[in-house]
Amino acid sequence: MLLIKKSTNMKLSEFKNNLLQVAQINIVEPNGKLIPQHFHITEVGLITKHFIDCGATIRTEKVINFQVWLANDTEHRLTPKKLLGIISQSEPLFNNEDLEIEIEYQGETIGKYGLNKEGENFVLTNKETNCLAQDHCGIPKEKMKVNLRELQPQATACCSTSTGSCC
Repeated sequence: MLLIKKSTNMKLSEFKNNLLQVAQINIVEPNGKLIPQHFHITEVGLITKHFIDCGATIRTEKVINFQVWLANDTEHRLTPKKLLGIISQSEPLFNNEDLEIEIEYQGETIGKYGLNKEGENFVLTNKETNCLAQDHCGIPKEKMKVNLRELQPQATACCSTSTGSCC
């Protein structure tokens, strides 16, 4: 079973602190393209995923989800102060947990991204899948290191390295 890998994405407290330091909200997609400034935040919520992995371990993951949406109202601008107000209204949902943020954004399909900050921009980060029970799936913990000399064919009893002949 493949699942979302834990990452080092921004937590809610970091996001709020960063919003206090910027004049406008610039969000950059992983491909470097700036999301148009007229985006809306249409949902802020707590997503809880309760599941069992392929090693039979029951797990729970929680993220704070922001849905970013574009409409045709190109004059719309969400200010950092307004977004902080939206977050403040939604905080009772999170029970004071300082969770990682996940951004849901419509591309060809709905994509889920992590969030980091680079300079004045918030940057969507790609999320990856990973097996959470690699020991149950036979996946080695480290990449195997092999000495290429050890892969050479071994001489058998009927072969002679001195004469160069082999049976």
